[in-house]
Amino acid sequence: MSADPSAITVRPARTSDVRGMQGLIEPYVHRRILLGKELVNLFEAVQEFVVAERDGELVGCGALHVLWEDLGEVRTIAAAQGSLGRGVGHAMLVALEDRARRLGLTRLFCLTFETAFFSRHGYAEVAEQVVEPEVFAELLRSPDGGVAEFLDLAHVKPNTLGNTRMLKRL
Repeated sequence: MSADPSAITVRPARTSDVRGMQGLIEPYVHRRILLGKELVNLFEAVQEFVVAERDGELVGCGALHVLWEDLGEVRTIAAAQGSLGRGVGHAMLVALEDRARRLGLTRLFCLTFETAFFSRHGYAEVAEQVVEPEVFAELLRSPDGGVAEFLDLAHVKPNTLGNTRMLKRL
């Protein structure tokens, strides 16, 4: 397998990629790095995902979820075990940030154990609430578990213990 980052192609995910995406995500779920995603949830969110391919093989996936008019979340970045350290995560994050800019977002949030990776890409740790109280109140209405994680709500704390909240201004 090539280690050349330019050999990586990142493109929007298709429904035919979903089972492969789940296969990429599962090892991280077992290591308690990512939350598990039911197959149906991946199909429902396929339009949020990009996938990375190298030599025609699926080697990574990641998602961008819009939270508010200026704010999005980078989610579920997973690289194939044999592709770690070979530019896959970087290529996907760049593609997701480009997508965020095209959508008009000016800030990106992530909840991660991979603080060094995100720090290298301009993300900084945040402890305080990053939205105004009226936006916070609106976001409370979302049924999305990731939004609850972003809001740092008590009922999601067991799933997020040890994760770091990070933010980047685009």
